[in-house]
Amino acid sequence: MSNLNDKLVKMRDGLDAVSVAMQAIADTPADPAPINDRELSGNKIHGGLITLFRSQGITDTATATQLLVDDTGITTDNVDANTISAHTVTGALNVQGLLTVAKLEVTELSVDVRNERSSSLEFVPDSGSTIAGKGLLWRDPDTYTKQLVWHANPDRLFSTESFDLSPGKHFSIGTTPVLTEEAIGVSVVNSSLQTLGTLNNLEVNGNVTIDQFIFWESASNRLGIGTDAPNAALSIVSLDAEFIVEPEGASIKMGAWTNNDLDIITDDQTRLSIKANGVIQAGTSEAPNAVVKVFGQLGIGVNNIDPDVTLSTSGPVKLDGRKMQSGATVPSAGVYALGDIVWNSNPKPTGYVGWICTRGGTPGTWKAFGSISS
Repeated sequence: MSNLNDKLVKMRDGLDAVSVAMQAIADTPADPAPINDRELSGNKIHGGLITLFRSQGITDTATATQLLVDDTGITTDNVDANTISAHTVTGALNVQGLLTVAKLEVTELSVDVRNERSSSLEFVPDSGSTIAGKGLLWRDPDTYTKQLVWHANPDRLFSTESFDLSPGKHFSIGTTPVLTEEAIGVSVVNSSLQTLGTLNNLEVNGNVTIDQFIFWESASNRLGIGTDAPNAALSIVSLDAEFIVEPEGASIKMGAWTNNDLDIITDDQTRLSIKANGVIQAGTSEAPNAVVKVFGQLGIGVNNIDPDVTLSTSGPVKLDGRKMQSGATVPSAGVYALGDIVWNSNPKPTGYVGWICTRGGTPGTWKAFGSISS
């Protein structure tokens, strides 16, 4: 009996082992059927998931959906492309990073960002035109368009606004400063300035004209006031008279160049007058009490004055209406008045000092006076 039980146990264990083996065979996946190259058609795939897909032009390593293709087009969240060729963007394009453009043509450009360039800003003429009128424009709807543009005839940059340099900066031509905030450059030699402030240490070379009234002639070293053709080193000219000052050698010539009287005045009154005909007059009839003082010797009509005399004349003199002259005899011609005296120019002992006119006439009646002793 025990042998039977042992056999039954072994049979049961054997059946269990067969069952386990069969289950293991059932759980083992079948080997995939071999697919030869170019044997799988698109009709064999529908709705399935393809992972690690790779073709000659596509490599798919995404772990989530990145590209949606439907009847409206292609939708994706991120595009990383080295080149986009000949395509048109019809909607809004928002570029958050750096956009590098070799050539940009726009119909309208609105920017409010910092503009950095690694090359110059160029203005190119349209076909058949010039660059005239091209430049920078600032459109202000409340006033007018501010401009910095190129103008022709002559070629130049034109600005509607002022230029404001920082302190200490200057305008230059050929690296030479021509205008600073305090000075005009030394290279500026010609100017048509019409209004100036206070000038200090002004130096001028060449002719000078002031208000078409004062003229300096550099070639002749002459200054004309009221004339551009001075006749002396200094000429002051009115409508009909010219006063000059002219140093000549060891002397200085001063007076009227024209046929005019020369008056020396004080208190707007003539004190000394040199008439155009040569008459010299001290004082005027309007001021008969004028005082004329001569300190030193006075000579009239003489070249040399005796050092022992104060007054020396070469001819007759009149004193208080009476003529006095010298002579060897009484006059035999001429008109004389009562009281005129002729002093004897050749006095001798027992002779007379002179003769006096006792009755006027031509030559009048004369009597000797002043007996000289023997």
